[in-house]
Amino acid sequence: MPWSNQGSNGGNNGSGDDPGKGPDKDKPSDKPASGGSAPHNPWGQSEGIAGGSSSSKSSAGKSSAGKPGSRPQPGLEDAVRQSGERLRVLLGGGGRNGNGGGNGGRSRPSGPSGSPFTLNGWSTGRVIGVGVAAVAALWLATGVYRVAADEQGVVLRFGKPVRVEQPGLRYHLPAPIEQVLLPQVTRVNRIEIGYRSQGDGRRSVSDRDVADESTMLTGDENIVDIDFAVFWVIKDPGKFLFNIREPEETVKKVAESAMREIIGRTEIQPALTDARQRIENDSRQLLQTILDQYQAGIEITQVQLQRVEPPPAVVEAFNDVQRARQDRERLRNEAETYRNDIIPRARGEAERLNQEAQAYRDQVVDLAQGDAKRFQQVLEAYAQAPDAASRRLYIETMEQILKGTHKILLDDKAGGGAVPYLPLNDMLKTPTHPATPPASPAASAK
Repeated sequence: MPWSNQGSNGGNNGSGDDPGKGPDKDKPSDKPASGGSAPHNPWGQSEGIAGGSSSSKSSAGKSSAGKPGSRPQPGLEDAVRQSGERLRVLLGGGGRNGNGGGNGGRSRPSGPSGSPFTLNGWSTGRVIGVGVAAVAALWLATGVYRVAADEQGVVLRFGKPVRVEQPGLRYHLPAPIEQVLLPQVTRVNRIEIGYRSQGDGRRSVSDRDVADESTMLTGDENIVDIDFAVFWVIKDPGKFLFNIREPEETVKKVAESAMREIIGRTEIQPALTDARQRIENDSRQLLQTILDQYQAGIEITQVQLQRVEPPPAVVEAFNDVQRARQDRERLRNEAETYRNDIIPRARGEAERLNQEAQAYRDQVVDLAQGDAKRFQQVLEAYAQAPDAASRRLYIETMEQILKGTHKILLDDKAGGGAVPYLPLNDMLKTPTHPATPPASPAASAK
């Protein structure tokens, strides 16, 4: 649309005077002091009514000029033109003719041809299109991002997770359409319960103890002070980011609850000595089960007991109890040793007597059976020859009787009627005392 730089309206001569008003000498003139040009309004147009080919514009200008003190209202063309001039000044293009003078320092397009506004040979539409394209390119470039080796990218579309990206250079739709969260899924996180370490995480004397977390009740109603650490990693980034609000605090509270439950099932003596590994495994399994129920997306890699001791206030009494228990265990072990020594020997002696009785029983039974068979045979022989069997039984019986006795033989054919005496029994006996001297002849005579 051509721009008009003239202030004419029908028969107006372009001087800027209002034809509807007569000359008034007493009233100060609205014209500027120098240049003879008409003053411009805030829209950059002189007070003259813009001329145009439309008859309606001319009639409107004439009707407005007929009213005292009235000014023509700025049109849409004037507003667009003024905006273009200001943009041109900001871009350093100066006025239409290459200078920035005139009209209070504001640039205005000029020229008799009434050509449209241009910027260094570029039209207004072209400049706006290039600017919009540049902004769009920069906006699209904001969607490029990189996922590190220890991370996974969770892409959100209008706040809803849509996919998980692996490490590398990735792209998502620019904000506010999509955005990405980058949790570190391979980093091993550590939570300390019952104490706060001062340095590298290892338990030391300088660490601060937290009694509210470490004091627990055992299964035999004793109090024990337990410090332990929990190690965990992110297993599911989506669940980790959206199902729990404070992951570390959640893991800490659940771990403390699980440890209290396991210690409540365990007596204090095993907890202090040989049940540490079992307590670690049971508490880790229970902690993982609870977090899986929460769908927290967290994996517990290790539960490590740092210190298991009685509370400091009762440590001396506890040591006395432990010493008494040790004495009890020592006496019990000594009794077990004696039992293990005497019982096997008694069992061996009982087994020997049992075997001897079994052998004697077998011997007596065999002898009785042999005697019965022999008697049966003798009975059969006696039935066949009674005299011979009787004589044989007599001889065998006498043989059995006389075989173990001392015998004295008398000869009845000895003469003189004297009874010979021979002390065979005394001769067969072994003397156990010194032999007495023989008696004197006198004593014999007496």
